[in-house]
Amino acid sequence: MSQGSPRPISSLADGREDGLEPLSPLDPARTDSVDALVRAMGQTAFGGRRLGEAADVLEAMVRDRECYRVVTLSGAMTIAKQGLVLCEMIDRGWVDAIVSTGALMTHGLVEGAGLVHYKHRPGMDDATLYKKGYNRVYDTIELEKNLYDTEEILQRALVGAEDEGTLSSRRICERIGAELARNEAGRGILLSAHARGVPIYVPAFSDSELGLDFALWNRARERDGAARVPFDPFLDLEHFTEQVAGHTRLGIFTIGGGVPRNWAQQVAPYLEILSARMQIDLPIHRYRYAVRICPEPEHWGGLSGCTYSEGVSWGKFVPESEGGRYAEVHADATIAWPLIVRAVLERLQAP
Repeated sequence: MSQGSPRPISSLADGREDGLEPLSPLDPARTDSVDALVRAMGQTAFGGRRLGEAADVLEAMVRDRECYRVVTLSGAMTIAKQGLVLCEMIDRGWVDAIVSTGALMTHGLVEGAGLVHYKHRPGMDDATLYKKGYNRVYDTIELEKNLYDTEEILQRALVGAEDEGTLSSRRICERIGAELARNEAGRGILLSAHARGVPIYVPAFSDSELGLDFALWNRARERDGAARVPFDPFLDLEHFTEQVAGHTRLGIFTIGGGVPRNWAQQVAPYLEILSARMQIDLPIHRYRYAVRICPEPEHWGGLSGCTYSEGVSWGKFVPESEGGRYAEVHADATIAWPLIVRAVLERLQAP
């Protein structure tokens, strides 16, 4: 066929011969559950299809009994009242480890302690908010009084902590969870994680109200003539690495990106360089399942926007050609996360 000549009709493919998957119109009248809606969205296009695919990957991850499942969290998810979504995942045994920002755990502690967050009233300017002790997080208010209350909880949780020697974020979160359990606190992430034995790692612990409160507690000890209790973030790294090394299949469910995402993902490269540079015989495991809900696109150049395929080049993920399953949803997590979790809940409850 010469250049510019029309293609013969007989040569045009119909899609089936190449194994293409047909799409289906989304009919709202035929979707009588969240799962039905999400499945139907998975047969459409754009963000809807990605949402449906994410539910499929999460379902596979949860059904795989040999999979060690890591949830990483960034952004203002707890002050945005998404904490019980994670609690449901923890309570149902879908989560084996959590990696989070300290701010997210701080606001989650506020919620778990029965304290209240408020809607921001746009007519109140930020200078007025400061004077009143109203800390604005986008369209939501965290009361400064709440943070004073959480400091008291942390102080109670740290009673006797000096006997443990060096602390890490995981150990501090465990202590807070135990303190909440002793006081029969309401449902919350730290309490659910404590009840299920799920470790919480906060790699940038000092970048949070909880971190500042811990620093304050140590200063008070020093003022009163006692020694500061040391803090070592590498205890978290080694503990997490040990957990991962003990499992052959890994899954990661990520909200946002930032430090929690990369800290959790770097475990496979860490195992690899331990083997290559120090001749330490450890199994090298990479993430086989991965779901990410994050609105940041790749072209902004931020770490939170980098793709799972990019992570394959770093040895963090099993390539799709070797069985890796990934789904990336470019959406606000307060919209996508509850839908995905509810859909998978319905699938697992179905006879």
